[in-house]
Amino acid sequence: MRAATPLAVDGLRKSYAGNEVVAGLSFAVPPGTCFGLLGPNGAGKTTTLRCCLGLTAPDAGDIRLAGLPVPREADAARRRVGVVAQTDNLDPDFTVAENLLVYGRYFGLSKAEIGARIPELLDFAGLAGKADARVPSLSGGMKRRLTLARALVNDPDIVFLDEPTTGLDPQARHLIWERLKALLARGKTIVLTTHFMDEAERLCSRLMVIDHGRAVAEGAPRELIRREIEPAVVEVFAEFGEAPPVPEWARLHDNLAERLEIVGETAFFYCRDAAPLLAALAGAPGLAYAHRAANLEDVFLKLTGRELRD
Repeated sequence: MRAATPLAVDGLRKSYAGNEVVAGLSFAVPPGTCFGLLGPNGAGKTTTLRCCLGLTAPDAGDIRLAGLPVPREADAARRRVGVVAQTDNLDPDFTVAENLLVYGRYFGLSKAEIGARIPELLDFAGLAGKADARVPSLSGGMKRRLTLARALVNDPDIVFLDEPTTGLDPQARHLIWERLKALLARGKTIVLTTHFMDEAERLCSRLMVIDHGRAVAEGAPRELIRREIEPAVVEVFAEFGEAPPVPEWARLHDNLAERLEIVGETAFFYCRDAAPLLAALAGAPGLAYAHRAANLEDVFLKLTGRELRD
């Protein structure tokens, strides 16, 4: 028998005070994959996740989570789901083990069942030996890993991760990435929101970029980079000391690239062949540059713009 699609969304819409924040989103998440939902602040990501989990009622559209219709059977669907929210909501009055125990009871698990799982969960989260530690004594990375362990206490089929590594140092981020890859290797399905494009590139087999509640692109990370952006990027900026104004120099040489963006005193040349531009830069004293391959962040900025969002 074919397994149900872990999450399928069709024509999702949600408005607040006449402002449509989710405007007809449709996507499906295959089993055992990581699906990324990317967008700037206010794009509709969190509202979409809340609708998918049955925490917010949609105005229109069809949602099936773990094969069950949401919000009608949201309670039953959520029993097969784990959630890591944006902010840590651990109970500071409990020990590490007690946080897992209390959370597991919400799923109807017995104390014995949860107790049997705790050592494995703590080992998975890199918290072995911390069962009796209280939450305030943990570092930020430890708290985040405990939140991930807690989301797995019911052995969920699907894990929702809302910006799981925000505020963590590089070591903690890499450790969480490895743990998430291990979950995928075990056949778990992950739905991820993140503002770190390198995180999405590493983890997601497919992703959707949304803006103002609408999908603006969807596909595998490498596919989107090939399809949406020129392959080479040259960032031009001034060296310390006397240097020609970068914006003026860039505008005089914009014929050496397919596309030019100027942000403050830095010029971004998007090229199919960077050789002519690099030759021109070699004869431009006072200018420095970084030549690199295009990445998912370049795609994201092209599709959603560079202006700040509140």
